[in-house]
Amino acid sequence: MPADSDLIVPNGDDRHESRNNFKSLAERSNHEDFIRRAVDLLVERVVFGRSLRTSKVVEWSAPQDIATAIDLRPRDSPATHDELLGLMADVARYSVNTAHPYFVNQLFSSVDPYGLVGQWLTDALNPSVYTFEVAPVFTLMEEEVLREMRSIVGWADGEGDGIFSPGGSIANGYAISCARHYFYPETKSKGVYAVPKLVLFTSELAHYSTKKMATFMGLGGDNCVLVKTDQYGKIIPDDLEAKISKAIEDGATPFLVTATAGTTVYGAFDPLVPISSICKKYNLWLHVDAAWGGGALMSKKHRHLLNGIELADSVTWNPHKLLAAPQQCSTFLIRHKNVLKECHSSNAKYLFQKDKFYDTSYDTGDKHIQCGRRADVLKFWFMWKAKGSEGFEKHIDTLFDNATYFTEHIRQREGFRLVLDKPECTNVMFWYVPRCLRGCENDSDYKERLHKVAPKLKERMIKEGSMMVTYQPQGDLVNFFRIVFQNSALDHKDMVYFANEFDRLGKDIVV
Repeated sequence: MPADSDLIVPNGDDRHESRNNFKSLAERSNHEDFIRRAVDLLVERVVFGRSLRTSKVVEWSAPQDIATAIDLRPRDSPATHDELLGLMADVARYSVNTAHPYFVNQLFSSVDPYGLVGQWLTDALNPSVYTFEVAPVFTLMEEEVLREMRSIVGWADGEGDGIFSPGGSIANGYAISCARHYFYPETKSKGVYAVPKLVLFTSELAHYSTKKMATFMGLGGDNCVLVKTDQYGKIIPDDLEAKISKAIEDGATPFLVTATAGTTVYGAFDPLVPISSICKKYNLWLHVDAAWGGGALMSKKHRHLLNGIELADSVTWNPHKLLAAPQQCSTFLIRHKNVLKECHSSNAKYLFQKDKFYDTSYDTGDKHIQCGRRADVLKFWFMWKAKGSEGFEKHIDTLFDNATYFTEHIRQREGFRLVLDKPECTNVMFWYVPRCLRGCENDSDYKERLHKVAPKLKERMIKEGSMMVTYQPQGDLVNFFRIVFQNSALDHKDMVYFANEFDRLGKDIVV
């Protein structure tokens, strides 16, 4: 990989050029050389150099060291182009290398080449997607992609509506907003004071965004009732119905259930068919948070994990997770055609004029709570064009195959204990047990000591930069590792690498 200095060739006229940096327009005479050198640096240093298995996942530095290495403060005088290129190299150097094959720390990873080019095109065009007038291609593109996604969910002819939203948390908030408006449209004008005490339900292992958005929208965190889960992390339908009945007895008004298709930690898929039956019985809105697991819908082999999703009123699905689109790329899909618009539109006359010379039904921005909005659709659409649905299916099948292989591999190795015997998704959870704890399972302090292993091992892997895997406790379970497979460039040899690396870094830990 070229050194940073090899990519930054000093420009003799750089100081002169910096005098015109204030102009908000690309000028060939002033900016062409800089832009081409910047792109070369990105391609060589970031895209290809950082995707090598021999590179580091992260070059660990303490906060004060990064603040010393990079001049982070804004300043009065303009930087030269050479200085800017140097800053680019430093930012890349000290940032986590999420494109690295061994970054398996979060529910996203890798930098897909087609998604990246699509994102670059998005940034070069710099659109804001609210009207056909200013975003003619993207307003049409969004509707086509969202319709196809709704069709894949299982809604006839892709009917319904949908939006791209800034993250799955906000998409889950849209579900609460739409469900409330569907049952109580007067809240739009009169607020929460005009409706009964509303209660919603979700899994105790669901993403925290449901409770957070209930708080944000004035429903109150206490009115987000958490439903018990079984040993595999799935909602227990009987407990859901019992809690709905209890809420009604207490004088509250249930209106929404959020089920999860691929929980954050366990990767569990809630039983959607029985949950849907309960929702129909009590006339509740069913939302499915498939932000993580939605990608499995692209695979004939694995879409059964989401059986019943077609019964939902709304769905969150994040292509930037299991399908590996670049951050961020999140969608909210809804079965009901006009609820998004009726719930959120304000008909701002300076933007959404009804007397335009074209069909204003293409001015879709009023469905959103945002005004200015990125064209997140383009990178995903471009990936879909490049790979086809067949490519996405192969991608998903590869992820699940790797997860199965890794699970079986560590099952047979000394020092590894699985949290779940057979994970449903591509999350694999396990404890690594160093030599000092092997054979000590019956000791009174075993769990306390095991809890300390993961932080120590994580510190070692980060400081060496050899991989990045997250850990967490869960309920009564002490700290365990959760490795997440979302990068289809990995193969079985990489699965063995991960296990070997845990053993190398962790076997001599003393707790």
